Amino acid sequence: MTDTEWQKSSFSGNVENCVEVRTVGWAVELRESDEGHLTIRSTPTALAALLLGVKAGEFDHHA
Repeated sequence: MTDTEWQKSSFSGNVENCVEVRTVGWAVELRESDEGHLTIRSTPTALAALLLGVKAGEFDHHA
């Protein structure tokens, strides 16, 4: 994978606190723009599995 700059979620509109994503080497990184020092690093496969679980409602009981 090619390293990329932080990209803002399209769902964030013009607000400043949003989810951002980028690729770094073998990893995909996620952060909240207003907490930029906190980053979650994952593999593309693990992130895809997480997103599928979120979309399927697997984590709704934690909300």
